[in-house]
Formats: sequence, C-alpha cells, structure tokens
Amino acid sequence: MKGLEHLAQNNPDIVVFLDGDYSDYIEDLDQIVSPIIREEVVFCIGARDKKLREKGSLTYQQIFGNKLACFLMKWLYQGKFSDLGPFRAIKWQSLQELKMEDKTYGWTIEMQLKVLRKKMSYKEIPVRYRKRLGVSKVSGTVKGTLLAGYKILTWIFKFYFSKWK
Repeated sequence: MKGLEHLAQNNPDIVVFLDGDYSDYIEDLDQIVSPIIREEVVFCIGARDKKLREKGSLTYQQIFGNKLACFLMKWLYQGKFSDLGPFRAIKWQSLQELKMEDKTYGWTIEMQLKVLRKKMSYKEIPVRYRKRLGVSKVSGTVKGTLLAGYKILTWIFKFYFSKWK
C-alpha cells in the first residue's frame, strides 16, 4: 500500500506486483508487461502453470483454492482465469479505475473480479514459479489459509450479488 501511495505521486504507466519471497521469476517480467506495452490488454497476470512451477511450490490448499476460485469466476462472470497469481501488471490508469478496497487477503481476487466486471482487456501468461523463501503468513498457516479462503469466496459471492459496476 505504501508503494501505491508513492506511485500516485509519480503517475506511472504500468504497475507490476510480485511476491517478495523469491517465488516469482523477475526474469519473466518482460512477458508480463509486453502485452500491456503493445496495448493488447490493460491487465496481465502470470499464471503459475503446473508444467513450469517447481514441485512443492504451491500447497494443496492453494491449488484447490485457485481451481475453485477460477471455476466460480468462469461460472458467475464468464472469466477465463486459471490462477490468482501474485505476479501481475496493470496500467496505472486502469488500476485507479478499479478503486481497490481490500487491503488484505482479498486484494488479488478483488482486482480480477473488477477487471471482469468492468470488461477490461486481460491476458494470462504462463510463468515459472519456485518454492518461496521462508514460511507464508497465508498459505503457510491454518489461520492464514482459512482467512484467505473466506475472503476470496466472500468477494466472489458478495461482488456477484452487489450492484457494483
């Protein structure tokens, strides 16, 4: 959030998000931003492809949760996401239009739901993913896993039944 406050003063073209735990490959950055630079889309997400991710880099609950959330987005919103991947890029102006609210576990799903609801152009790029350094405060704990799952499902259904445009 502090980074976004700083960026608001500089008005960048594109904002990139990635985990700071060494799990994302910064070398894949060009793949993530290129479709935005070429003006094909305004939002691009790195999908942690099973063939490209290191064994054990995602927990079973992350794999299940991603599949469930993406299935629900497809069913309820006609979305074509396969992941809630943390490695993502979006045009700054588009991010501002989303008027992001969630400051915790629901950040990624909120962004994707609002991109779908606003019918913004998006693309998924298969990316590599490796085991993180350290223990995740979300997927590495029972409490974090339950809170994240609750928050993600709440966003999906709350947003579906809301009048938000």
